[in-house]
Parts: sequence; C-alpha cells; structure tokens
Amino acid sequence: MTETRKPTVLAFDVFGTVVDWRSSISAESGLFLAKIGQQHIDAGQFTDDWRKKYLSGMAAYAKSGRDFTILDVLHREMLDETLRDKGIDPATLDPALLQDWTFAWRRLKPWPDSVEGLTRLKRRFPIVTLSNGNIALMLEMARCGGLPWDAIMGAEVTRAYKPDPRAYLGTAEVLGLAADELCLVAAHHSDLTAARRCGLKTAFIARPMEYGGRPAPDAKLAQDWEWSAGSLTELADQLGC
Repeated sequence: MTETRKPTVLAFDVFGTVVDWRSSISAESGLFLAKIGQQHIDAGQFTDDWRKKYLSGMAAYAKSGRDFTILDVLHREMLDETLRDKGIDPATLDPALLQDWTFAWRRLKPWPDSVEGLTRLKRRFPIVTLSNGNIALMLEMARCGGLPWDAIMGAEVTRAYKPDPRAYLGTAEVLGLAADELCLVAAHHSDLTAARRCGLKTAFIARPMEYGGRPAPDAKLAQDWEWSAGSLTELADQLGC
C-alpha cells in the first residue's frame, strides 16, 4: 500500500478539535447565570443550547445572503436568543456583562494534549488555523491557552464560513498552496467531508467528550480519512514529529 504523501501545511479546526468549548463555556456560564440571579438554570444545558444555535445558525447563514459578520457578533446574537428562550430579556441585563459572557468563547481551554501536540507538529509543519472564529477571538484564545500557531487565519481572511468551499480553497490560496498540499485537522466529520470535496488532505482527531460524552451530531459522516488519531500527540507520532 502506498503511503499518503505528507502535506505541506497543517490547518486546524479549533473549536472542539484544539479547545474544549463545552467545559469552558459551562464553567463560565454557571458564574454568569449566578450573577444575574438565574443559578437554577443548568449551565451545561445552557451551553448546549447556545452551541446548537451556532450549528443551526451556520447552516442558515449560508442561505441568508447576509453580509459577512464576524463570529464575536454572531455569538452575542445567539447568546441573546438563548437567554430569551429561558425567559430572560437581555435588554434588562448589563451590556458589559453580556459582552464579557460572549467573550467567554475567547477564553476556551485547550484539551490536555493540544499544546504539546501542536508544538511537536510545528517542528515539521507550519500550523495555521482554519476556523470560523474571527482574528481577535483567535488571537486572545491563543494567548490565553498558549497555542503556538504560525499564523491565525480568521474567517475574515476568506470572508466565508465553513463548510463553504471558499473557506478551504481560499485558505490554500492565501498560503500559496495547491489544495492537496493543505491538510485540515478536525474533530468533525462534516468539516472533513467538506474539506475533502475541495481536494484537501484530512486528519481526524477523536474528541469523545466534546459533547459531554454524547455522540457527535455528524458521527454518521465518518470516512476513512488520510490520518486518524485519538489526540494531537498521537497525530504527531503518525506524522513523524
């Protein structure tokens, strides 16, 4: 069997692949819910509801014709919607508190293997982000979590959100690469499926606790990816780093 040719650059999905959004947002949401006197609301469920609006919102965004809007703004809109669903009017809350709550997405903690894995992979490959996050969000997250990116490719670079093909092909173009020289590293089969359709190489990282141990919503899209690993350090082993 012929060994798959190594990529030139590794591009990473971030939310769920490199950082643990659910635990981080649950912890912070618990504090914010207590601040507004709503500590009876389950913070984990609140987090899941907020994230569901992101997943459905990205699908609706592509069809809306809306001008490009950064994820920080969309996260705030989705927070307001989640609060309204719980019977809380965001207009009655301190705007500074809501902004800080929204920016919890900038403070997500890395998975335990992420910093070591990225550091090892970086010895052999340039490592960049290929995320729906905006540059300011990704920069603060990298500083908070010690993520050693060579370049932060926020969604403003391509002005397209995954799974739009422009997000993948535009990233390759900016880096001066053919599509098959770029490898997307992601914990999401839907993301990898879209990348593969664009000609990118693919590496799957299993994150069974991303949804608190529940099956991922895109589990049925699993394929035989070029590489598959249980952590970023394991991927580094596979790529000889």
